[in-house]
Amino acid sequence: MNTKAGHKVKFNILNYSKPDSLFNYGMKVAIYSDRESETKKVGWHKGGEDIAYYANGIRKDVTYYSKSFYSATFSYKFKHTGDSVYFAYA
Repeated sequence: MNTKAGHKVKFNILNYSKPDSLFNYGMKVAIYSDRESETKKVGWHKGGEDIAYYANGIRKDVTYYSKSFYSATFSYKFKHTGDSVYFAYA
């Protein structure tokens, strides 16, 4: 509810363990906006900008198939002021 129309925010989600992700092949983030749902009847949809998935340099203490952690990052520009917006991996 503390959003402002036109503001762009970058999200960083850390400590994934998979060395690859569908984000690297075009998958987008699932997004739900209360205002978009009310005004345009839009439910959950895919979106986000500048989406990337990469090794973040944080090393694991244990031995798995991957020796480091990974991060997913994306940006989102809010469309409405005072909106509640939800994000999901899939």
